Amino acid sequence: MTELIVALLMIVHGEIKEARIQPTMSECLKGKRVAKREAKSHIKYQCIKSKAELEKNIDGSLSIKKLIL
Repeated sequence: MTELIVALLMIVHGEIKEARIQPTMSECLKGKRVAKREAKSHIKYQCIKSKAELEKNIDGSLSIKKLIL
């Protein structure tokens, strides 16, 4: 299924390594601040609003299968 989501991206050396769905942009920015405090210098975090292909996990939660930028 395709939906418009807010996602927190972890970018390492210019490549997206991880993307997590966030409930709101403010929650995403809060998570970005926390992650940035603990990150190494070559890791960047970015919040985006984008369409994404989602898949349901075994426990019923949703995860990002593919970002549509």
